[in-house]
Amino acid sequence: MTLPRRRFLQWTAGIAAIPAVSRFASAQTYPLRPVHLIVPFPPGGGAEISARLVGQRLSERLGQPFVIYNRPGAGTNIGTEAVARAPSDGHTLLLVNAANAINATLYDKLSFNFIRDIAPVGGIIRLSSVLLVHPSLPAETIPAFIAYAKANPAKLSMGSGGIGSGSHLAGELFKMMAGIDMVHVPYRGVAPALTDLLGGQVQVMAASTVASIEYVRTGKLRALAVTGPTRSNALPDIPSIGEFLPGYEASGWFGIGAPRSAPAEIIGRLNNEINAALADPKIKARFVDLGGAVLGGSAADFGQLIADETEKWAKVIKFAGVKAS
Repeated sequence: MTLPRRRFLQWTAGIAAIPAVSRFASAQTYPLRPVHLIVPFPPGGGAEISARLVGQRLSERLGQPFVIYNRPGAGTNIGTEAVARAPSDGHTLLLVNAANAINATLYDKLSFNFIRDIAPVGGIIRLSSVLLVHPSLPAETIPAFIAYAKANPAKLSMGSGGIGSGSHLAGELFKMMAGIDMVHVPYRGVAPALTDLLGGQVQVMAASTVASIEYVRTGKLRALAVTGPTRSNALPDIPSIGEFLPGYEASGWFGIGAPRSAPAEIIGRLNNEINAALADPKIKARFVDLGGAVLGGSAADFGQLIADETEKWAKVIKFAGVKAS
């Protein structure tokens, strides 16, 4: 049977429109079932708090549970790989973090490529750390500390949460820009490193505001500066390192990522809902309590942050000769 030309054109136009209709429908009906948000860290801490705050709002706004799954191990690589290998339907998401940008250079052989395999969805929070010293150290400002370190090369011990951790690389960036030499002492996590800093076994380290602020407030540790681009609302009287070393910035950050082939319409909807959640004054206040500030912005904005951070930490890792243990 031969179709009349008009009916044929109507039929072919209808067929061509099916993908667009399907994409529109997938975005409007998403999510169809509970969404798994993979947190590549152990339970507790700023990562899980951030995931739960945003996940709860997304659950309320999208009508399906956003279930937090902790998948720690291998410096966040286990959880990241799980999402990179997950179906690209938006029902498995990753809490993306600064370690992902660091690991792209730190590890020679990974079974995934973070930039290629994880699509940016949206930024959540940027978190400053604090450069801390033991109170016995005769330096109360960044210039005084740099002068002391230069007068005592390789005599100061710098603790960190482990080789290639955010606290380690914040210290290495400081060493590089200040032109000083300190001995790196890695620990299995920030908590034991802080314990030895409190005891004076190491003299300096960078630690998150969440982990260290009470020690600063009680005078058990001295805060020289924060590592973020500006002063922290949690410690407004403490300067940023960038006030003394222009261009220095070493923030932690969290955001949401999806498997690389997730539909653009679903990523767009998730991004809109994340930004709506971050506009909530209660959410903003909670992040300020954590010593951070909301990020927000488009998926492209978050992708640019990831690219910039990956490039920056690659330079630091190569300069310092850092190797994954």
